Amino acid sequence: MNTLLSKGPVWLAADPMVNEEKADEVEDFVYHRPVLEKEVVTQLAPKAGSLIVDGTCGGGGHTEALLRTGADVLALDQDPDAVQHVSEQLARFGRRVRVRRANFRHADKVLDELEIDTIGGVLLDLGVSSRQLENAKRGFSLVRNGPLDMRMDPRNRLTAADIVNNYSAEQLTQLFRELGEEPAARRIANLIVKMRKITPFRETLPLARAIEKAVGRHGRRHPATQVFQALRMEVNDELGALEEGLRVLTARLESGARIGVIAFHSLEDRIVKNFFRDRSREWLDRPEWPEPRRNPDYDLKVVTPKPVEPSEEEQRANPRSRSAKLRVAEKI
Repeated sequence: MNTLLSKGPVWLAADPMVNEEKADEVEDFVYHRPVLEKEVVTQLAPKAGSLIVDGTCGGGGHTEALLRTGADVLALDQDPDAVQHVSEQLARFGRRVRVRRANFRHADKVLDELEIDTIGGVLLDLGVSSRQLENAKRGFSLVRNGPLDMRMDPRNRLTAADIVNNYSAEQLTQLFRELGEEPAARRIANLIVKMRKITPFRETLPLARAIEKAVGRHGRRHPATQVFQALRMEVNDELGALEEGLRVLTARLESGARIGVIAFHSLEDRIVKNFFRDRSREWLDRPEWPEPRRNPDYDLKVVTPKPVEPSEEEQRANPRSRSAKLRVAEKI
């Protein structure tokens, strides 16, 4: 499993609180409202004519904001729907924006194909988009029935149904605990294993209702939220992609260029925080060493010692922004 042991709170990238009977009321909405839009532009400080890589272009909100500063943008996304949407929505910017279908962990391959050696900035907006959540056919939704899929890139083979129907009870328990920090992980895993012997899980609502049956409903948050989050992160290897992407993209930054990452989950934020910290230490010291040694990975300066969070006004206007944390570092 693509899991990482975690302690401490988990921030949910999405907190579905829509009642099933109201689900159809949110069918028409903005593709994806960009989180921390003004803060991203301020912190990245893009230069006119420089090339910024938006590794998760989604609905194109951040991409457009960066283009308005005068910078050019290479917009990446592994979701074909997002690629099509951004290509059409931002066509008016002409050659200043290039859109490619790719996971940001493979950004170096795209840059090589375009014969681009260095870049003037990077933005990664992690998690799942509103569009993906609300499209039942993608299998992310808790309130609309659809296939138990959850692949951000439909070309990938592993689906949520594969995990739910084939992982052992121990594997499911570990997954729900580590990526979802679900207190009832073992109880849910055991129920899933018991129920799938009779009928395999193929759709989202039967799984969500089984989890609700196992743990009950308390408060507004759907009891299956954390399990669905864990399944999505496992299907898409989100933590592995983040670790690889940070290394790949940082290596391409030109001196003075900045990399910004918006995380919604404690595990993701910890990876970003530790990466920036480890790459910003000029000297390393250990008790067994006679003297400090220069850090061979020293190439960043932390710009945001504390993460930038949405204002109260933004959180009221866009509740899904409330757990967002933006961290920024600069190439030295």
